[in-house]
Amino acid sequence: MMQSADFQEERRDDVAIVRLSGNFAVAHLDTLPDRLDAVSGPVGRVDMAGVTHIDTIGAWIIHRFAARHGAQLEGASDDAARLIAEVGKDEDPVSIRPDASPPLLRVLGEIGAATRIAGETMYGLLGFFGATLITAWSMIRHPSRVRVHAVVQRLEVVGVSALAIIGLMSFLIGIVIAQQGSVQLRQFGLEVMTINLVGRLTFRELGVLMTAIMVAGRSGSAFAAQLGTMKLTEEIDAMRTIGVSPMEALVMPRVIAAVVMMPLLGFYASIVAIIGGGFLCAVALDIPPVTFVQRIREVVPITDVYVGMIKAPVFGLIIAITGCFQGLQVKANAEEVGNRTTAAVVQAIFIVIVLDAFFAVFFTWVGWI
Repeated sequence: MMQSADFQEERRDDVAIVRLSGNFAVAHLDTLPDRLDAVSGPVGRVDMAGVTHIDTIGAWIIHRFAARHGAQLEGASDDAARLIAEVGKDEDPVSIRPDASPPLLRVLGEIGAATRIAGETMYGLLGFFGATLITAWSMIRHPSRVRVHAVVQRLEVVGVSALAIIGLMSFLIGIVIAQQGSVQLRQFGLEVMTINLVGRLTFRELGVLMTAIMVAGRSGSAFAAQLGTMKLTEEIDAMRTIGVSPMEALVMPRVIAAVVMMPLLGFYASIVAIIGGGFLCAVALDIPPVTFVQRIREVVPITDVYVGMIKAPVFGLIIAITGCFQGLQVKANAEEVGNRTTAAVVQAIFIVIVLDAFFAVFFTWVGWI
C-alpha cells in the first residue's frame, strides 16, 4: 500500500520549509491541495526527497504551490523535475486571437509565404519530371515493363471519353470567333477575312490551348484525385512493399496517354472549331461551305498545323506530370485530396499558358508566323 501524499512544515527564521512525502498521483492526493493552499507566510524551499511517485496532476500542484510562494524546489528526481518543468510551460497564457500586425507586414508575409510555396512546388515538379524521364528511359530499355493494358485504359479515359465535350466546346468557340471577328471586320468591309481569323487562330492557338485547359480540368484533376486517394489509403505504400514501382504502374501510363492523345485531341478540336466557324459564316455571312474550305486551304499555312502539333504533346506532358505529382503529395486527411486536386488543375493551366506564350515568341522568332 503506497503512502498517500502528505507534507510537513518547518519554520526557520520565519521562513517555512515544506517537506513533501508519499505518492503524488491523483488517486492519493486526498485533501492535500486544500491543505497546501492553507500554508501562509514565506516559503523558502520545497523538499521533494520523500516523494515516491508523481503524475501530471501532482506535478501541477507542486509547481503551482512553489510558484505562488516563490519557493525553490529541492530533492526532486530527474523524472519528477522534468514533469514539473513540462507542466510549467503550459502556464503561459494563450491568446484567443493572434496579435494584430500592421497591414503592410501582413501583406509582405503572405507574399513571402506564397513565393516560398511556389518555389518549393516548382522544385518538386522539376524533381518529379526528372524521375519521370528516368522511368521512361528504363521502360524504353526494357519494353516488357510497359503496362499495355493500363496505357490503353488511360487512352480511352483521356481521349475517347473526352471527344464529346471537347467537340462541343470547340464547335462553340469556332462560332464565337467567327461571330465576334465578323462584327469587327464589317466596319472595314472585310467580312471575308473572318475565314482567315478562324483558320489561323484555331490551328495555331485556341484549338490546342483550349483542349489543354479542358484536359487539365478533366483528366489532370482525375489523376490527382485517383493517386491522392490511393496515397491516403496506403495503396501506394503497399505497392512499394511488394516490389511494384508506382512510377511505372501509375504515373507512366497516365503520362503516355496524355502525351499521345493531346495532339489527336488538339487536331480534332481545331477541325471542329473550323466547322463551327464555317457554319456561322454560311448562316450569317452567306459564305458557301465550298468557298470557306477553299479559303482555309489558301490562308492557313501548314506551319500553323505544325505549331499546334508541336505544342500539344508538351502540354499533355505538363498536365500529366502536374496531376500525378500533386496526387502523390497527399497526406494526413481527405481534405488534402481536394486541395491537391485544385492545385493540380490551377498549376497545370498556369504552366500551359506560360509555355504557350513562350512558344508564341519562339515560333515568331524562327519565322513561323
